[in-house]
Amino acid sequence: MKGLMTIEPLAASIPYPCPRKPEDSYQNGFPAGFGYTIEINTIATVGRVSESVNEPYVLESQPQARPENTSSQSPGEGVDRIETIWEPYNNRYRVLAACFTAFGNSMNDAANGALIGSLEKYYDLCASRILLTVCSHYHINYSTVSTVFLCNALGFLAAAFFVSLLSRTLGRAKALVISEALLIVGYTIIVTTPPFAVVAASSRYFVLGSGMSINLAIGQVFCANLANNTVITGLFQGAYGLGGTVAPLIATSIISRGYIWSRFYLTLLALAVFNLFLVAWAFWKYEAESDPTLPDTTTERRNRSNITTSPRRRRDSLKALLFHKTTVLGALFIFAYQGAEVAISGWVISFLVQFRNGDPSKVGYVTAGFWAGITLSRLTLSFLAHKLGERRYVYVATAGALILELLVWLVRSIPGDSVAVALSGVVLGPVCPAAIHIFQHLIPNDMQIASLSLIGSVGTSGGAIAPFMVGMIAQKVGTYVLHPICIGLFVGMALTWWLLPETEKKDE
Repeated sequence: MKGLMTIEPLAASIPYPCPRKPEDSYQNGFPAGFGYTIEINTIATVGRVSESVNEPYVLESQPQARPENTSSQSPGEGVDRIETIWEPYNNRYRVLAACFTAFGNSMNDAANGALIGSLEKYYDLCASRILLTVCSHYHINYSTVSTVFLCNALGFLAAAFFVSLLSRTLGRAKALVISEALLIVGYTIIVTTPPFAVVAASSRYFVLGSGMSINLAIGQVFCANLANNTVITGLFQGAYGLGGTVAPLIATSIISRGYIWSRFYLTLLALAVFNLFLVAWAFWKYEAESDPTLPDTTTERRNRSNITTSPRRRRDSLKALLFHKTTVLGALFIFAYQGAEVAISGWVISFLVQFRNGDPSKVGYVTAGFWAGITLSRLTLSFLAHKLGERRYVYVATAGALILELLVWLVRSIPGDSVAVALSGVVLGPVCPAAIHIFQHLIPNDMQIASLSLIGSVGTSGGAIAPFMVGMIAQKVGTYVLHPICIGLFVGMALTWWLLPETEKKDE
């Protein structure tokens, strides 16, 4: 029998995993035999990357076959999933809610130009009542009226430091509810026509500025993180422009009919109440909602899950944010952009009345033309900015706006000035969506929500500080100072845009 049989020794038992990778089992970094075409879902997971420096690679006990159409990564790991306006399903309503909040913010901002004259007249006639209430006599003029813009800036800046933490800690829905509640408080006080100090400091602008800063930052960051964000951000900014178009028409109509200026804010009060319920319903389950077929790995949610960090790490993150080149330059760019935009909207009517002898009941509609140009261009010309290139378009638009501002300053014709103001709105409209698109591609993923919030909040404060500067200087030399200030802001836009880095890693 021994001659009929051959006894061979048992094969050596090779432990898993193999201590050393066989050289011939891989070709160009790929398993041999696969070539360059690999079905990823059929490759078993054998390990995962560890965040620990002392344990850079952790092996699983045994490779397991993964079912088809499932992910090998746990939530918070793997490749980022980019949400769209259609998926998850409620995102369409969230975009709608964000647009409604932008619409309300714009109505508040754009009405200033039509209401400034009424504010001056009303509080000038009521100086004795203010003297008894505020215990100091003051005469309402350009410098005094311009404090409403400064208080708005203080509200924006105050909210800029906690809006990101508020969103991560309480959730997007509750943060938005707080913002709309602040707006309701401010509008409720304002419709009672209180003394000017109360209007400026406690209600009309500081409280409202804080509320608008919160919903603006949250809405802008949400839209910027969706797929096809240039178009979505264009819709968001278009809604802002639409509110700016409607508000001067309503405000001018109310004043022309002899109603007191504060009655305009009944409209904004009703809109704020509607928005409170809308944002609460649309965003209430945002943090818990996830696509069952995809990992929950969006940048925003990964950042939101990292709330419990040490004080030192929070300080380091804040320091990195404040010294991040794109964040700082982006905030300065939006500061100049919003400053020029709101300054034109707030003071061009006063300029036409003072230096062109315009009828307030007629030139009040010039602001509506400016915002109509912004709205139409954001909704219809965003594709042009993308086709031409966002970087190149911003240079072209800034140069065009500067030339049109010179025309308004130098051409002594109300119809000509009105057309130039409207055209400046057209060229400036797509600038903000194009800029947000560039910022979103330059800012690292782990800094994105904080950076875009800071850019939105601090940048938007320019829409309050620049008009304030115009009012203070106009008291001494006249409202024509609007034009050199806006030209300086356009130059600042071009400079900060030129200083932006060409490329930057998304992750650090």
